[in-house]
Amino acid sequence: MNKPRLSFWQIWNMSFGFLGIQFGWGLQLANMSGIYTYLGASPDAVPLLWLAGPMTGLLVQPIVGAMSDRTWNKLGRRRPYFLVGAILASIALFFMPDSSALWMAAGLLWILDASINVSMEPFRAFVADKLNIEQRTAGFVMQSFFIGIGASLANALPWLFRQAGVTGRTASGIPLTVQYSFKIGAAAFLLAVLWTVITTKEYPPDNIEEFDRKRRATYGNATGLAKIFRIIAELLHEISSAIRQMPQTMKQLAVVQIFTWLGLFCMWMFFGLTTSYHVFGARNSADPRFALGQEWGGNAFAIYSIVCFVVAFLLPKLAAATSRKKVHAISLICGGLGLLSVYFIQDRWVLLLTMVGVGIAWAAILSMPYAILSAALPPERMGIYMGIFNFFIVIPEIIASLFFGRVIRGIFGENSTVAPMYMVMAGGFFMLLAALMVTRVRDVAERLPVDAVIEADEHEPLTIPVAAQPVPSTGLIDEK
Repeated sequence: MNKPRLSFWQIWNMSFGFLGIQFGWGLQLANMSGIYTYLGASPDAVPLLWLAGPMTGLLVQPIVGAMSDRTWNKLGRRRPYFLVGAILASIALFFMPDSSALWMAAGLLWILDASINVSMEPFRAFVADKLNIEQRTAGFVMQSFFIGIGASLANALPWLFRQAGVTGRTASGIPLTVQYSFKIGAAAFLLAVLWTVITTKEYPPDNIEEFDRKRRATYGNATGLAKIFRIIAELLHEISSAIRQMPQTMKQLAVVQIFTWLGLFCMWMFFGLTTSYHVFGARNSADPRFALGQEWGGNAFAIYSIVCFVVAFLLPKLAAATSRKKVHAISLICGGLGLLSVYFIQDRWVLLLTMVGVGIAWAAILSMPYAILSAALPPERMGIYMGIFNFFIVIPEIIASLFFGRVIRGIFGENSTVAPMYMVMAGGFFMLLAALMVTRVRDVAERLPVDAVIEADEHEPLTIPVAAQPVPSTGLIDEK
């Protein structure tokens, strides 16, 4: 199909839903460890309570991705999933800060993560569906813009409420600043996705008869759970085949990804707690300084989101002037040093500087591994290998959730107020290891084979990003 060029505002409208999705992610990442702590969780139990993210991503995203590829109804192909996910995620966000017990908060997090994955998964394929080749970079950059804005607003919102004079706590001890932020986030999530659903139409399949034939070949007469099982069987067959034939560059990048994301999960799980205990001097979660530290930790996360957005536009030029490997390694070193530096920082304003390094690393993490990988993959299997590659995000998150709590108990004991700081520093160490592993990666092409990527994208535009975070492009793959 010869797709018409879209105007700036058409691209704006189709990407606007990402603001709401990232609003939900940002609130979760900055506040869930604090919410769990308010409800009585010890620091060593926090990682296990975060298990919802990788498990729902691992299960939900491949299913939704495959189903949205084979869906066509009155709402279109991707928009039904945007809408259903947004409604469910908004409900979970609204009630999350009203949790009265750990089991309630953990259950709502599972619903929230599953719903965000349902809504987020089809958005990346939406760009390939709607935009011609020349405009795809603009589409991904617009998504990156809304990711940065949504995360920054979500992270800073509790602090802004505090500055506006909001005080007090819920019956379960959760600050009203957090409660109000989540309720605003619920509305923002739903309204942003609704805006995209209402203002953006989808193109029907080029050959609807052929589309229906392939869908029947996949599903047969299956409906409901039987349809889901057919999809899972198809995915497992293709994934197992691709894993057996994984390119060497991908295996080398897998090691880099595992260390990188172990570092990121150390930060996401423990940075807010580190801010409360190490920088603000809180003795426990009942100490008023604990809530202040949680809010300031959200401000720090806003800084790295802003830095990421700004730096992302510079990376393609830096990579062209040097190499993708050098840019990625140096960026990871910046992030690692930023996290290690928390040991020396006890001033809240200086703490924000640590997130500059993390923001540089985050910008590279979202783009460089994918650019290097794309050059090494067979075009006809680009989609499935991109999906498998995201397993190396989920695996370290599962490792962090299952074992970090045991590490804390074994080394620091239960309820240690210094353990979060050392876990953040461990995250910095993991990032430095990842930077070292980058040197072992063989980048098979200093220049990305754009024609091959375009061919693969036309053949199989859907990727399956099984990740706790959305992974926007910065133009490195789609740039001409």
